[in-house]
Amino acid sequence: MAKGGNKALSETGADVQQAYEGDQRQPLRGYLLLLGVYAATAGGLAGAARLLGRPLPDRVRFDDFALLSLATHKLSRLLTKDSVTSPLRAPFTRFEGRAGASEVNESPRGDGLRRRVGELLSCPFCTAIWVSTALSAGTVFAPRLTRLVCAGLGAVAVSDALQLAYDVGKKAAGATGPSDSDEG
Repeated sequence: MAKGGNKALSETGADVQQAYEGDQRQPLRGYLLLLGVYAATAGGLAGAARLLGRPLPDRVRFDDFALLSLATHKLSRLLTKDSVTSPLRAPFTRFEGRAGASEVNESPRGDGLRRRVGELLSCPFCTAIWVSTALSAGTVFAPRLTRLVCAGLGAVAVSDALQLAYDVGKKAAGATGPSDSDEG
C-alpha cells in the first residue's frame, strides 16, 4: 500500500472501535463473534445440504413464505418475550416487568459476550433472523416436519391476535373485569 493510502483500511480494530463509539461505550467484539457464529451456521447448513444432496428450492412458494413468516414471528416472540421461556434467558437478562399478554420485558445484563447474547435473547427483531434461518433450513432437511411445526406456530400467532382482538372488543362493549390476556 502506498504511503498516505486509504486510512480506513489501515486502522486497527481498536482504532475502529474508538472511532465508532465516540463517547458512548458500544463494544463490537461480541457482535463480531455472534455474526461469525451466524455466518458459520448458515454456511454450514448450506454445505451440509449440498453434501447430503438436499436441493435448495428454485423459488419459495407464497404459502410457504407466509407460513415461515408467521412461524418466525411467533417463535421469535416466544423465545424473547414469553414468560415461560424466561429461564432460558435468565443467565443473560434481567427481569424488568410484565408486558401484558403473558410477555415480559427484560434487559441484557453483564458485559462482553454475555451482554451481547442478552441483547439477542431479549429482542424479537434480532432473534428473528436466526429463527428464520433455522426454519428455512428445516424446509430443506425436514420439509414435512418443518411445515407442521410452522403451521402450529402460525396457528398460535393467529390465536394470539384473535385473543387480543377479543379483549379489545370486550373493552369496547364496556365489559368490566380482568382481561383474559392478563393471565399468565
